[in-house]
Parts: sequence; C-alpha cells; structure tokens
Amino acid sequence: MPRQPVNTSCQNIRVTRRHFGIAAAGLLVASQRRLIHAQNADSAIAPLFKISLAQWSLHKALFKGQIDNLDFPRESKRTYGIDAVEYVNQFFKDKAKDYDYLAQLNQRATDEGVTNVLIMCDGLGKLGDPSEKARTAAIENHFPWVEAAKRLGCHSIRVNAASKGSYEEQQKLAVDGLSRLAEYAAQLELNVIVENHGGLSSDGKWLAGVMKKINRPNAGTLPDFGNFQEYDRYKGVEELMPYAKGVSAKSHDFDTNGDETKTDYRRMLKLVLAAGYNGYVGVEYEGKSIAEPEGIKATKLLLEKIRKEMSS
Repeated sequence: MPRQPVNTSCQNIRVTRRHFGIAAAGLLVASQRRLIHAQNADSAIAPLFKISLAQWSLHKALFKGQIDNLDFPRESKRTYGIDAVEYVNQFFKDKAKDYDYLAQLNQRATDEGVTNVLIMCDGLGKLGDPSEKARTAAIENHFPWVEAAKRLGCHSIRVNAASKGSYEEQQKLAVDGLSRLAEYAAQLELNVIVENHGGLSSDGKWLAGVMKKINRPNAGTLPDFGNFQEYDRYKGVEELMPYAKGVSAKSHDFDTNGDETKTDYRRMLKLVLAAGYNGYVGVEYEGKSIAEPEGIKATKLLLEKIRKEMSS
C-alpha cells in the first residue's frame, strides 16, 4: 500500500493554550523525575564488593540429599539472604548436557532474583597432564561445562591446574591446557578461572606465572583465602589478585567477636580492594565446629561487617 503523505498544513494543527499547558506540565514532571532519578543514582554508593554463596558451603547437606541442587538458589536467597550463587559440578555432574534441567535450574534462580555466578568444575582430568592425550581429554571434558555455564548465565567456570613434573614443566603444561580451554571458552564469552587448590597451584608465584604466560583476557584466577597450605596466604592472595575474576572467602572457625580464627579477613579484604576488585566474594564455609547453616551466616556477617567498616 502506498504511503500517505503527511499533511503539514497549519489548518490541521489545533493546539490550544490549554493543550500546550498540559503538555508543558507533563514535560516538566517527566524532566523532574529524570533529575530525581539521576540524583538518586549519583548518591547511591555501590558496595565495595558483592557477596555470593559457594555451593560447597552446603556440601554435607547436598551429599546427604537434604537439599537438592535445584533448590540451591532458593536456599541461598530465602535462608541466607544471598542473591548470587556459585555452583559445584559434583552436585549435578550428569546434567551438563541436560538442557531441560539447566533451563529449570536457571528459571529457579530467576524466580528468586538470584544471579548465577560460576560453576566450580572438579573430577574432569588434569589440565596440565604430562600426557598429550590425557591433557586433551581433560580439556574436552570441560567443554560441556563451559556450555552449561553459558546457559545458566554464569561469567566463568572455575578449574584446577593439576600437573606432574618439575616446577617449570608443570607450569608449561598448565599453560598449554588452560590456554586451549580458554580459547574454546572465549567463543562463548566465558572465563576460565583457576583456584589455588593444592599442588603447585597453591604456590601464588607459580600460578601468577601461569597467568602471565597465558596472557588471555578470559583466563584468570579465583584466589581462595585458605587453600595455600604452607605458602603465605596473604602473599598468595596479593600475587593472584591482579588476575582475579572471583574471590573465595574460605572460613573454618570463629572467635567470640565473630572473626575467623585462621584468616585475618580485614587484611585479606584490603588486599582484594587494593587490586581494584569489586566483584563477588564467595562465602565458602568448610568448618566442623558449627553446622553449615551457622557457618554460612557467620561468614556472611563477618564480610558484611568489614565491608561496612571499610565503607565508612
């Protein structure tokens, strides 16, 4: 159908003073609303860091079947008031390619207003295996989890950098495996992040060296406060923070003031913030002296208390 010409004749434009006044008033109200919104946005102070819940904090309840993986987002939000979650593949290890299941899990999180942050991947082989065949198999074993993370709206998968050999050999092998996995993940705009999780990965200098050699924007670290074994944990976190795309606030026990007994959280969080990081800090309770729910709440409370102190 041919387009009708627009009639711009003045005789068809009948704007009275009353109409003009109403329109002008409407524009003024809209302008005032935009101004108030802008002022509120400017005055709102973003938190120094956000808090997420690492699923491993509930590993006992999950392994016993007291909580189902599908209920984790709801449990995080309703029981602990945490609106971001970090999954562990062990709790839905046969579901990486089950797209209906992943859609259901994603919907559960959406319904609760919960953000899916990452998936921690274990038991998929050594990304730094000395055997080329085994290393390639380990890399490919992670592919479905990269895709699952994408479907869930996560920004990363957390992996391990396990290897064998000398310091230099393990570094070279880990660089190869992680680089190839990161190359695949980049196609889906996903990050591959490595936790200090035993072996040489718990040596901050070694893992930072791996990151330097990989030198990819989607390859990074997830510094864990408590996984350094004999290595100085504060030095390790400081070395890994320049590459951090996540942080794990590992906790075990608390004193009467609510402070963690093994880690100086204030010192750690100063290192985290000094690196310019303001993303998620994951609550990861792994203690035995108090039950999982109490440990999660104590860790969250401590993070919130220190965040408030540092914000004032």
